[in-house]
Amino acid sequence: MKLLIKSVLILATIFTTTLLVIKFSGVLTVDDIKNLFETLKSQPSYILGAIIVLLLFIDLFIAVPTMTIIILAGYFIGFELAVFYTFIGLLLASLTGYFLSKKYGMRVLNKLSSNEEQKIQMTELFNKHGVLVLVLSRAVPMLPEISSCLAGTCNMSLKRFLLAWSIGTVPYLCVIAYAGSISNLDNPMPAIYAAIGITLVFWFLWLIFMKKNKLKAQKEFV
Repeated sequence: MKLLIKSVLILATIFTTTLLVIKFSGVLTVDDIKNLFETLKSQPSYILGAIIVLLLFIDLFIAVPTMTIIILAGYFIGFELAVFYTFIGLLLASLTGYFLSKKYGMRVLNKLSSNEEQKIQMTELFNKHGVLVLVLSRAVPMLPEISSCLAGTCNMSLKRFLLAWSIGTVPYLCVIAYAGSISNLDNPMPAIYAAIGITLVFWFLWLIFMKKNKLKAQKEFV
């Protein structure tokens, strides 16, 4: 358990650091993304689609406002294309995190701990709860990337990973993309309501999950 928490904290620190660097350096702001989309909206949709895929892919390495990009995608290229391109971008980022961690994750763990029992416990713990963590990961910023990396490190099967990821991600991006597609600059409320609503739903489910695990842990301790 300690090793899993330590790994999560390290990954969270890395992603938070990139987020702060981007935010305070002003290299890539929401206004920059909006202006870029505005400039490219008269071009063929696949050009803007490629930019959307790229932005969501680099979210694995440099934290970007994922929800904002999905909303803008819905607004600028419509619901169907927004779902298509955002799905590709999010999937590429998650699979890259999964496969990179599958190949190099254990090397990192070996540097974090030499205790083989801790590594086994971490793997068993994540494989036990990892599916639900992946499903609910959109509730917490950076958790989708962290959970994808942990899935690879803990050797979760690709089929199981993709199933859990899809259950948690596809409904999320569909709701956000649709809200963006029916919003406009004069009436942004659908996108705002959708963003607040889906965040609250995921948070509610996440709190239930945490509460159940806390009660279960207490019973096992007793």
